[in-house]
Amino acid sequence: MRSTFRPWLFAATTLLFAPLSWSQPVPSGKLQIKSASVLIMDEGDETVLYSKQAQKVMPIASITKLMTALVVLEGEQPLDETVTILQVDRDKTKGNASRLAVGTKLTRGELLHLALMSSENRAAQAVCRAYTGGLPACLKAMNAKARKLGMKSSRFADPTGLSSNNVATASDLVKLVVAASHEPLIQEYSTSEKLTVKVGRQLLQFRNTNSLTAKDDWDISIQKTGFTQDAGQCLVMRTNIQDRPTVIVLLNSFGKLTRVADARRVRKWIEGGVGTQMARAGK
Repeated sequence: MRSTFRPWLFAATTLLFAPLSWSQPVPSGKLQIKSASVLIMDEGDETVLYSKQAQKVMPIASITKLMTALVVLEGEQPLDETVTILQVDRDKTKGNASRLAVGTKLTRGELLHLALMSSENRAAQAVCRAYTGGLPACLKAMNAKARKLGMKSSRFADPTGLSSNNVATASDLVKLVVAASHEPLIQEYSTSEKLTVKVGRQLLQFRNTNSLTAKDDWDISIQKTGFTQDAGQCLVMRTNIQDRPTVIVLLNSFGKLTRVADARRVRKWIEGGVGTQMARAGK
């Protein structure tokens, strides 16, 4: 469930603007991770607890939407302003279904909420298109923000993540998660369990794509899921484990439930303590 953000601000700011030197993957004990690329970091002291191909550049699917939301919110356009879903917001390459028909009118805030919580592609496309200067300006801002955060291997070609040209490393995405966690609305929107919006005369209910947000035994302050055939199943989260702010990045999992199972394995491993003690000892 979503919790109030605990501000480890000094450490987080240091992380965002200082280059990080990732260690080799630490001995994992019984930790068995099926995701192809992984990074687990204690944000409080910036200790990398576990890494696996964390510098490999990979497609990131809808994890992209965290950057879309970050840039749109920093643009300070009114969240109560109405944005209309247009024909140009439809995906023309992968044919993804959407419950937001052309002509749907929602506020910018509602569209951001749906993009982060339910990974609605048309919602993300529309808010980026409605950005000051249009879609090109939004994408330019996304790539500029990536450079500012030190995400050296990241590239954004669209605001949804449907393009396989949207790429990053797991180590880059830790920086994105930390930056996004400073935005209270991204915390709120990404972790809410459901949202009902009025579309025409209908009330449509949307749910979170991450089932862990509905679990009482999880303390999640920010999250985003993603999936394309190229990227596989992806998940990033900032969650408190044993009262420590922990960032988890899981890329290219196979099987619909693998990313959730990997997240559970990570938490159990951290709670066990053996592997994390070895990480902090530099072994």
